[in-house]
Amino acid sequence: MKKFVGLMFSMVLLLSMYARADLTIEITQGVDNPTVIGIVPFGYSGARGLPEDIPGIVRADLKLSGQFRPIPVSDMLAFPRSEAEVIYRDWRILGAEFLVTGDIKEVQGRYTVTFELFDILGQRKLFRKSIVGSEAQLRDLAHYISDEVYEKITGIRGAFSTQVAYVEAFQQGKPTDRFRLMLADADGARPRLLLESKHPLMSPTWSTDGKRLAYVSFETGRAAIFVQDLATAKREQVTNYKGLNGAPAFSPDGTKLALVLSKDGNPEIYTLNLITRQFARVTQHFAIDTEPSWTPDGKSLVFTSNRGGKPQIYKVTLATGMVERLTFAGDYNARARVSPDGKSLVMVHRSNGVFHIATQDIQSGDLRILTETYLDESPSISPNGAMLMYATRFQNKGILAAVSLDAGVKFRLPSKQGDVREPAWSPFFD
Repeated sequence: MKKFVGLMFSMVLLLSMYARADLTIEITQGVDNPTVIGIVPFGYSGARGLPEDIPGIVRADLKLSGQFRPIPVSDMLAFPRSEAEVIYRDWRILGAEFLVTGDIKEVQGRYTVTFELFDILGQRKLFRKSIVGSEAQLRDLAHYISDEVYEKITGIRGAFSTQVAYVEAFQQGKPTDRFRLMLADADGARPRLLLESKHPLMSPTWSTDGKRLAYVSFETGRAAIFVQDLATAKREQVTNYKGLNGAPAFSPDGTKLALVLSKDGNPEIYTLNLITRQFARVTQHFAIDTEPSWTPDGKSLVFTSNRGGKPQIYKVTLATGMVERLTFAGDYNARARVSPDGKSLVMVHRSNGVFHIATQDIQSGDLRILTETYLDESPSISPNGAMLMYATRFQNKGILAAVSLDAGVKFRLPSKQGDVREPAWSPFFD
């Protein structure tokens, strides 16, 4: 099969190649009273210039969250590098509530970054930490600092060190049309090409350990599900049935895939044990059942079905097969994802003929529309449950956008080329 695919279909696996189609960030809405924070230029002692602006990346990360307002460097009264140099009065004058200082040392290509966080109003140091990395890891070190600062101040684990997978499409109805499976930092930086094909690529999804991606490819002439190891670029086709093979989703323990197959007639939900390679049918109904997603405990699946006449969200308990309808508001609810705490559903919701992203409290049923743009789809929740990313249209182009689950923070990540779709936010990389 691998030789056949290689001969018949032109695919390019370029795991280490960086693409030029950076996702540029455009913050469109933040909270009303963001926390004011000073992040001073870090001290540096090294034999060569720094290829990355670490404090600049930290400022951008925290600003991107919508919950912080970094003080411009041009407004700062001083650039302290140690606790002894911090004059709290100067920072209170600027309205700062917190301050980050840092120092970078380079020895034989290894960088040690020491950073401190200060509570300006309380006039105390909250922590001092040091991290070490190579030149290629400087951006990772910056995201780590952002995560630590964010968590200490908000109490929520930061997700700046995570990544997002997405599909980039170049379609003009010509033989040169192509599709790319891409990987980038959560802020859109360092885009990397994982796979390029002249055939459609769809539905990327992460394993819970962040080491594999499952996705749908049409390279064999029909929809098929592949699993790809990100470290080695090795990929494996796991379905080869006639008809529909789609919507893969890894179980929380990484041992199974939930997916949709129509091999027995109409589309139904199945699970595939990735160890034994055994399929198990989950739903049995004459309606269309599709788009499965696991609950955090791995005991149930939520899915889309038109068994009630129109697409709505249902939950099936795997141990008993019991099915429960979860959504009732509106005439269309689909592509549901469960928040990491298991309390909320995020979904595509149609209201007045327009598709929006909405969230629903699972226990109370309360629905909240999060987005106001047109044709919003494919929501994916950040691993800390604070934000979600989705695909939408902006200026007649497919882009990615993000919104907080309380709708207070919004930003866009348009690509410089191609239509961008099907985002999948990674888990934490522990």
